[in-house]
Amino acid sequence: MNINWYPGHMKKTLEKIEENSKQVDFVIEILDARIPISSQNPEINKLLEGKPRLVLLNKKDLAQAEETTRWIQFFEKEREGEALALAWNSQDQASSGRISQAVKTLMAPRMEKLRAKGIKKIKHRGMVVGIPNVGKSTFINQIAGRKAAKIGNRPGVTKSNQWIRLHPELDLMDTPGVLWPKLDPPIRAYHLAFTGSIKDEVMDRESLALEYLKEAQAVFPQALLDRYKLEDFEKTPLETLEAIGKKRGALVAGGYVDYSKVANLLLDEFRKGLLGPLSLERVGDHDRY
Repeated sequence: MNINWYPGHMKKTLEKIEENSKQVDFVIEILDARIPISSQNPEINKLLEGKPRLVLLNKKDLAQAEETTRWIQFFEKEREGEALALAWNSQDQASSGRISQAVKTLMAPRMEKLRAKGIKKIKHRGMVVGIPNVGKSTFINQIAGRKAAKIGNRPGVTKSNQWIRLHPELDLMDTPGVLWPKLDPPIRAYHLAFTGSIKDEVMDRESLALEYLKEAQAVFPQALLDRYKLEDFEKTPLETLEAIGKKRGALVAGGYVDYSKVANLLLDEFRKGLLGPLSLERVGDHDRY
């Protein structure tokens, strides 16, 4: 199953990010805590190389806390001295204070240089980047304390760059969610699709559900068995899907399994966290992604 989604507006977005990179002092990169590597856009990494970075592992409530802690350590070590990483949940009622403090820590070397030059009033400008449906606009609204950005539980809501003033010393540029031309290795494409960062309309959800079952059986088998009240897995993912369909009553006339219905059920329940907090990607296996 080949998955790619790179419409024209994403190409334009990357061009705009490169164009606007000279206007910003740092980057806030929002990743999905369940898939930190797959949700990190390699094209954006190239365009913004060298910029101090605040990495937010968003949707922390959907990921395993101990694994998220390992990812925080991983990203800070990877960009030692140039990055801070935090576990985050854009649905929480949190003030902008935590972000402001993190930015202040991140930008301390810049502030020191400017003050040495006699500059007292220092303003920081940052760019918020991430893949579609990772929670960027919700994050912007959360820390701004108002509806400063359009939001929606689907990829592709934000269409253009916009500046948001958090306070007189901090401006953030919100950017549209963007993927990259070739989603390699294939496991990244699957992870993006499982978590809802690729439009469902461009994929075969039934085939995607089978790929999801293959990985779920390997990564979090017990959660899958418990959720769907299975004693064990069948010989093939298709047979397991059929068993889940029968357990949930996803049937059509004649008692046959409604494959479309059970595929939607599997993907939707994973995305909503109904199997519990689960991490698809683990630090020890990061070379696979």
